[in-house]
Amino acid sequence: MEKNYQEGEVLYFDKPYEWTSFNLVAKVRWLLCHKLGVKKLKVGHAGTLDPLATGVLIVCTGKATKRIDELQAITKEYEATLQLGATTPCYDLEKPIDATYPTEHIDMALIEQVMPRFMGRIEQVPPAFSACKVDGHRAYKLARKGEEVKLKPKILVIDELEVLHFDAERMQLTIRVVCSKGTYIRALARDIGEALQSGAHLISLRRTRIGDVRVEQCMGIEEFEKSIEHLQPIE
Repeated sequence: MEKNYQEGEVLYFDKPYEWTSFNLVAKVRWLLCHKLGVKKLKVGHAGTLDPLATGVLIVCTGKATKRIDELQAITKEYEATLQLGATTPCYDLEKPIDATYPTEHIDMALIEQVMPRFMGRIEQVPPAFSACKVDGHRAYKLARKGEEVKLKPKILVIDELEVLHFDAERMQLTIRVVCSKGTYIRALARDIGEALQSGAHLISLRRTRIGDVRVEQCMGIEEFEKSIEHLQPIE
């Protein structure tokens, strides 16, 4: 069935590493405007992924952008690898390590003991380097200026939290998380590090599923570009 991008389509992408969600939206918009010969086309995403994260990103075009709020509310699944024993200001690799902590006491028994604390309905303080607003300003803009950012805890739900692998030599912990809208996996990494009486930051993050759509079903930007090669300019 031929897609009608102006009328509205919901597209599923595997966001590339180091691309912002906005980069992907802008690329999709440019490709479609160029092919259709139009100057404007509504394009937006349903749920930001950090630049250093990859995986499922929903992009809506045309009238389908009205569904963004509905699509953002769908449960999401992630696979994340945490480096234990060190923290960064943004809780991932975007900034260098700012502090190190002991890890000699951390073993699988301790990890299994603290994980249940993060199941179900929990409170989480979002990262200072986030798109949350403080007095009308994006928190990350204030944080990048070196200003102190105080964010209030938010209530969220973690439905599933599973340890996939623990590398005791490297002190790297890989987990699978199924969670509600508004969950910051970077902040979860921070909190798990603290619960282990150490520190932690993300070294990799992949969104593997949104609702029933798995990352294996998603397309890359090159694949999308090929899929619209046949489009003709709108008269």
